[in-house]
Amino acid sequence: MLHNDPIAALTPQVVEWRHHIHANPELGFQEYETARFVADKLRTFGLDEVHEGIGGTGVVGVLRGRPGVRAIGLRAELDALPVLEKTGLPHASKKDGVMHACGHDGHIAMLLGAAKLLADNRAFDGTVCFIFQPAEENEGGSMRMIEDGLFERFPVEAVYAVHNWPGLPLGKIAARAGAMMAAVDTFELTFEGTGAHAAMPQLGDDPVLAAGAFVQAVQRIVSRSVDPQGALVVSITQIHGGNVGNIVPARSGCREPAASSSPLCRTIAKG
Repeated sequence: MLHNDPIAALTPQVVEWRHHIHANPELGFQEYETARFVADKLRTFGLDEVHEGIGGTGVVGVLRGRPGVRAIGLRAELDALPVLEKTGLPHASKKDGVMHACGHDGHIAMLLGAAKLLADNRAFDGTVCFIFQPAEENEGGSMRMIEDGLFERFPVEAVYAVHNWPGLPLGKIAARAGAMMAAVDTFELTFEGTGAHAAMPQLGDDPVLAAGAFVQAVQRIVSRSVDPQGALVVSITQIHGGNVGNIVPARSGCREPAASSSPLCRTIAKG
């Protein structure tokens, strides 16, 4: 540790904030306590402005440095996932079936740390907006904030964010030109036919079989319809059909959060 290193000195507190947030996760657009925790911390740091309730549960803190017209945004996400935590850690989730399994607790804590360090030493020109976004996981929280006037109220030249990456060695940062993370979209398909007894499937159409064939066939989009050097992933995450063990149902459906940095997947999802 460097002598008088402010980052090293603040790190234990940032870890403490992260553990608190991890132990008290909230789902998208329900991050009331998390947003309140963030807003309270920003106020104690002495930010010039702290705004709550943007796009639902979003928070924005404004910090002004030396006189200047330039402005940037630094962003983190507030929400957790509907996942049951079984880590057994001392700071494990206190809410059954809800967990910070994607690292947003760390993102929040890091952005709070950045706000604290910059507030303690305003040796920069212009303005920094600290944007804490709700509902990043599949719920469109960023768009809700934008529709609520985020960039009209807090105009910035660019917005920067980081995402944890467990496979990256400690102390390393990765960057690249172009898309870094996958965009997300969803689609639902319903296969309909005629139901039948499982012992006499020839008397009906089997939508479960059709859904299974689709799950395999849709992967050809990635392997045969997209440039191998492009980025695309298609993942079917839910299949629903039937409720009786010996009956072939008349209806089955697939649901997919399609994650991609390619517009192809979004076109398919909306089609």
